[in-house]
Amino acid sequence: MAVPFRKTSKSAKNKRRSHLALVASNLVSCENCGSMIKPHRVCRECGFYKGKEVKSVQD
Repeated sequence: MAVPFRKTSKSAKNKRRSHLALVASNLVSCENCGSMIKPHRVCRECGFYKGKEVKSVQD
């Protein structure tokens, strides 16, 4: 098995992980019911997408 020749320093480790930060997801309000949803997705509350009902939701 491969073994590191030298210890990886804290700064090198942190530089490598610099792009791994989490970002908050973008939310928009549903045009039909106003609940917050991810863009380009069917609303879970009402089943509408772009003003048309594409999924029937049982209450």
